[in-house]
Amino acid sequence: MATYAIGDIQGCLASFRKLLDRIGFTPGSDTLWLVGDLVNRGPDSLGTLRFIKSLGTSVRLVLGNHDLFLLAAAEDITTLRPKDTIQDILSAPDCFDLIEWLRRQPLLHREESFLMVHAGLLPQWTIEEATALAHEVETVLRGPKYRQFLQALFDGPATQWNPSLKELERLVSITRVFTRLRTCTPTGEMSSFSGSPDNTPVGFTPWFRFPDRRNTSATIITGHWAALGLHLEPHLLAIDSGCVWGRQLTAVRLEDRSVVQVDCADRLHRD
Repeated sequence: MATYAIGDIQGCLASFRKLLDRIGFTPGSDTLWLVGDLVNRGPDSLGTLRFIKSLGTSVRLVLGNHDLFLLAAAEDITTLRPKDTIQDILSAPDCFDLIEWLRRQPLLHREESFLMVHAGLLPQWTIEEATALAHEVETVLRGPKYRQFLQALFDGPATQWNPSLKELERLVSITRVFTRLRTCTPTGEMSSFSGSPDNTPVGFTPWFRFPDRRNTSATIITGHWAALGLHLEPHLLAIDSGCVWGRQLTAVRLEDRSVVQVDCADRLHRD
């Protein structure tokens, strides 16, 4: 029995299956932790989502920004762009079932000494605070105000986190941290920067490099930052190695932190 954390798949089903073959994944015995962004930009978002759903309890996953984009597109809240590759899901006969399953997935998953989110945690958040904040959003995603939340997330202002925020503005701010954070200020103001950490804008720092951040009591597993690439520290496993950009898909075995990678095996649509 083994547990493998796997980076952003983004519809690269051939690469995902190749990686599972390489690690000898056995459903029902082994467990996969998927860091979100299951779909979009790669060539087979529908096949990827169906396959992951079929694995049932062998999978633990968290939602990424592309997964939330799919949820919004299914509600006609967002308009697809030429580079988006989720139309196959939206036109599939099982679209409703896939969307209902997806919107009931968490933003944060925690077991023992590991915590998984798609992007990161603000340096001032403790593990306990982050868990409670994620639960606030998860409750709304699964409830009757689901569509109003997605409308605010994609059409409303990108409010920076402040604990005094209320209602939808608060939920949107929390979600942005979990699914979009890369760099921030010491007070938690986020930037939209997505390049190499070496080129981080003045005044901002990669979220995990604050020496006094309050969430080092767990090893945090993330994806989202392809330009960072595979980056392992004692309390961090950042595992988006840019498969959808033609690089690698990465698995890390949590029991011993051994790394397995496969080169991209998909024909991609990145224009």
